[in-house]
Amino acid sequence: MSRGFTKEDDAQTPPIIPPRAALPPGTPNYVTPQGLEQLRAELAILESERAQAEANHDNATDRTHRLSFYNGRIALLTERIGSAKVVDPAGQPPKEVRFGATVTLRTVSGGKVGFKRKFTIVGVDEAGIAAGKVAFVAPIARAVQGQKLKKQLTLKLGPQEEVVEVTAIEYGGAV
Repeated sequence: MSRGFTKEDDAQTPPIIPPRAALPPGTPNYVTPQGLEQLRAELAILESERAQAEANHDNATDRTHRLSFYNGRIALLTERIGSAKVVDPAGQPPKEVRFGATVTLRTVSGGKVGFKRKFTIVGVDEAGIAAGKVAFVAPIARAVQGQKLKKQLTLKLGPQEEVVEVTAIEYGGAV
């Protein structure tokens, strides 16, 4: 293709690199052992994809753009792995909600009485609502951390308040 059909600034447009999950400034990057393994697996995949992009010499501009993208993602991920502080849920107090706990809450008043919620408190990179995993910095996780079995607490869910009881605390795996 002739240079006449390309825009000059195509080669200079830096790739948009999506940021990692938000971690408030000054907050340690707690992860479960499984979370650290997930981060390492993600790094291995990105490095493999980068190697494939390096080997592909079909389009120099596209190759440069893709390599910049992979290098940026790998840098962010490497930084996150380097700051990880592994917390083994097995070492947490069994009757208190802490990082790594799978917590079951039952609504006592203010909402659908008897409604149960179950979630595991994990690192910010591990969190996923569909998997029932909530980041330790999320409001609901902060509200329940430190609570003990059978204790009641008030949750502010948007404009509503709801009183819930901690009905189960488990350590030892995912939801």
